[in-house]
Amino acid sequence: MAETIEVNRAPVLTLWAAVVAERLGFARNEALTLGRAVAGLNAYSKGVRLGLFTPSAPKNVKERTKALKHGETLQVDLLGRAVPVTATAEGLRALSKDEAILPESVARYLDGKFGHALSAARAAMERLARSLPAEQLAVEAFHLYEQFRPEVPAGVKGWGAKGTLDIGRIVDLAK
Repeated sequence: MAETIEVNRAPVLTLWAAVVAERLGFARNEALTLGRAVAGLNAYSKGVRLGLFTPSAPKNVKERTKALKHGETLQVDLLGRAVPVTATAEGLRALSKDEAILPESVARYLDGKFGHALSAARAAMERLARSLPAEQLAVEAFHLYEQFRPEVPAGVKGWGAKGTLDIGRIVDLAK
């Protein structure tokens, strides 16, 4: 029987987005921060839709944008999200609330959520990512995620809920 793990969707999306980013040419540490940012943006959008968060007023967003100096950031499109990134001495890092995401914290997060299944989940996702040309993967990555993400209840009941991630399903999608 294929390996399964009980996990909520955020770490699954984080890992998948990181694997896709690596396949698209980003270094591992850059990819980890991009994956975390994609999952954060996705969770925030869902939280707004469910009424759990209130979006920032446009004035606040404008003020933050004005504070950024020209050339310090750019956006990377990944899994249908425009992820803000900045250049650091260690390479590109995705931003969360104008702060660079630390790849070490993302690695600890994934290890804590996946535990012993992390290497198998990563290997399956890497196999799936390699099964498509990079250009096609860039377009289809979120649709692929929708095919293997854990099932959770709809609406607020599903917020943070765990579901079953079937690693065998990810491998099957690579065929």
